[in-house]
Amino acid sequence: MSKRGPATSKKLLTGLLGAPIAHSASPAMHERAAEALGLRGHYQLIEIAGADTAQLSTLLEGVRRLGFAGINVTYPYKEAVVPLLDELAPGAAAMGAVNTVVVKDGRLIGHNTDTTGFARAVAPLLAPSGNAVAVIGAGGVGKAIAFALASLEVADIRIFDSEPARAETLASLLAPRGGARVAGSVEDALDGATGLVNGTPLGMLPNRSMAVPAALLHGRLWVADAVYSPLITPLLAAAQATGARIMTGRELAIYQAADAFELFTGLAPSTEVMGEAFDEVMAARSSAYYAA
Repeated sequence: MSKRGPATSKKLLTGLLGAPIAHSASPAMHERAAEALGLRGHYQLIEIAGADTAQLSTLLEGVRRLGFAGINVTYPYKEAVVPLLDELAPGAAAMGAVNTVVVKDGRLIGHNTDTTGFARAVAPLLAPSGNAVAVIGAGGVGKAIAFALASLEVADIRIFDSEPARAETLASLLAPRGGARVAGSVEDALDGATGLVNGTPLGMLPNRSMAVPAALLHGRLWVADAVYSPLITPLLAAAQATGARIMTGRELAIYQAADAFELFTGLAPSTEVMGEAFDEVMAARSSAYYAA
């Protein structure tokens, strides 16, 4: 049993809204970070599939009233919760997607730490001489990724989504930030690209699909995936086989969680502690998967 400091009487209630989320490493990361700071943290998974606006409104009202410091929001509700909140931070308002809701003075305030987290994670992959990055998926995660790339002054962002209207919407939102173009196909998005990011749920267990055909991957690309369950997705495995540099969803998961924790508490958590918790979850899941 770990020793707790004198401040452990202070409780911290946070959570995650989405579906499916049983695989999430967020409870371990947030609770371990809280413990390291002398807090008694509990991170509640709020899994509900197919929630409509009325149900989401009821859930958020419960978050407001039941003592939560805030919650994270994941697929498929990052955009659906936006009109139900009292206020949006500028970044979340600009993209129309939220992954973190903070309860402050009884008000629900939406933020997006996927953007700040991905910016921190991807920066080492970008070349100082210029970058052309294909973003596959223009939903909640894809929006955050594209805005992160724009914040890093990536001038050539190509967006592809199976629903062209979503890609058009995202491109229009990015216009004040240097712009992005809509790709008519995955092939178009990757033509001459230096980087590729999967911002879709494809490849998340038990799904084994790929957002990009393996034949389009090559060793001159870097390839990142927002999915972290499994850590090496089918897309990353195929990219790795070509000699491409890859970035798993690990860093995004850790950095977005750290930024959210700081918004919930006003305290900067240890990303090292969060990383250790993440790795333990993934190692246990991998063992269970291969034992099955």
